[in-house]
Amino acid sequence: MKLFKPTLVAMALVAVVGCQQPAVQEEKALVLETEAQKQAYSLGASIGMYMQRNLEEQTKMGVTLEQSIIVKGFTDSLEGESQIEKEEVQALLKKLDENMKTKQKELADKTAADSLAEGQKFLEENAKKEGVKVTESGIQYLVITEAEGDKPAATDTVKVHYTGTFLNGDTFDSSVDRGEPAVFPLNRVIRGWTEGVQLMSVGAKYKFTIPADLAYGPAGSRSIPGNSVLEFEIELLEIQKPAAPAEVGNK
Repeated sequence: MKLFKPTLVAMALVAVVGCQQPAVQEEKALVLETEAQKQAYSLGASIGMYMQRNLEEQTKMGVTLEQSIIVKGFTDSLEGESQIEKEEVQALLKKLDENMKTKQKELADKTAADSLAEGQKFLEENAKKEGVKVTESGIQYLVITEAEGDKPAATDTVKVHYTGTFLNGDTFDSSVDRGEPAVFPLNRVIRGWTEGVQLMSVGAKYKFTIPADLAYGPAGSRSIPGNSVLEFEIELLEIQKPAAPAEVGNK
């Protein structure tokens, strides 16, 4: 059920209400007996958790608003006694939202710049390690387990197990952790994968260090900061060739 689309400032409302209740209410525990009561509580809890997460992100970006005033605005509005007219509320929140977007961009730009410098230094040092090979495009790889046989083409579909990590070792994605191999067309993934997996035969396991320009680039993705150098351990399990086109015509 979609109730509203809150701005970042609105994220604070329910999250702070709980800590502002009069002490007398703390003496009597809330009893949830009926399903309707439990549904009402669950709705409030869901909104509160969502708002709390976003309030924490807001604070990280240096935007802090007085919680007591947030709560006052919330309760006044519920009682139909808002001290600011609806049109002005909308204008103020729009301005705040624009401010937050500016700060988000500034933070993203700084993170991308830091990642670029860190990544370049790491690539330079990693390339000197024993056993690490470097392709013409700049992909670095270490053979963990070698195998012989056919290698996939970019137009093939492959089945793999993989674990993707940031340079600090944190895992951001892993088919191994999910317990199920991934299957995908090799030309539908990041360029570093398309090129790197073509070096492998079925049964091989390689560790790839992929430069940012062959991964998600300056923009990054939802879970990958911009300019991130990424590492993947990939095991090639199967190559699935494209189906041959059906023959047309008289026999």
